Amino acid sequence: MDQLRGRNILVLGASGALGSLITSKLIEAGAQVLATTSSNDKADRIPSAASVRLLLDLTSPQSIEVLVQYLVQSDAEIDGIVNATGVVAFGPASDLTAETIDRLTAVNLLGPIKIISGLIDTLKRSATRGNSPFILNISGVVAESPMAGLAAYSATKAALWAFDQALSRELRRDGIRVIDARPGHTETGLATRAIAGTAPAFAAGMAAESVASRIVTAVLGDETDLPSGAFSA
Repeated sequence: MDQLRGRNILVLGASGALGSLITSKLIEAGAQVLATTSSNDKADRIPSAASVRLLLDLTSPQSIEVLVQYLVQSDAEIDGIVNATGVVAFGPASDLTAETIDRLTAVNLLGPIKIISGLIDTLKRSATRGNSPFILNISGVVAESPMAGLAAYSATKAALWAFDQALSRELRRDGIRVIDARPGHTETGLATRAIAGTAPAFAAGMAAESVASRIVTAVLGDETDLPSGAFSA
């Protein structure tokens, strides 16, 4: 686990149920975590051992630009990015409002892409320092198997998976690893916080603790792809 000791990892969504667990496990592995949250009200959900807490509203282009510029202009050393953000909406596509679709797309896809793209040069500098920088996105099982009643949500996650595949090819020569994680339904409470619609009666999902552990294990190893079958119930 020494490969993360002293490394600076940016965790997007560190105040979420899964993001906070990943943050804690990265810290246990010796990393220093720069943790983002979408509001001050949620900041206390970030593990106290996080090095820095940062506000980030993925629906706001200005908020994204401010964060990226702050990290770039401060010459922050970033050795890895974990994207653990996400919102979900249920129901037929015909029932979703334009506002709901815009928010799904901003939080699940466009926001993370903008941040990752804006910080690639910082990861390249990490590689030149002899580190093993990485980017990890959690696209989820719907990227493999889009679900009826989750069409727009599935589309954002499938697009994130496609971004990871292309980005991995772009950054391979730069020594930056791109990891895509696609766990199945996980008990994080996300389904109860849908921005639209009502969740169907899902079977019991995987424990968030085990999913977080598997993701950090992939970071610590040389893995680049975590399909749904890589996660156990």
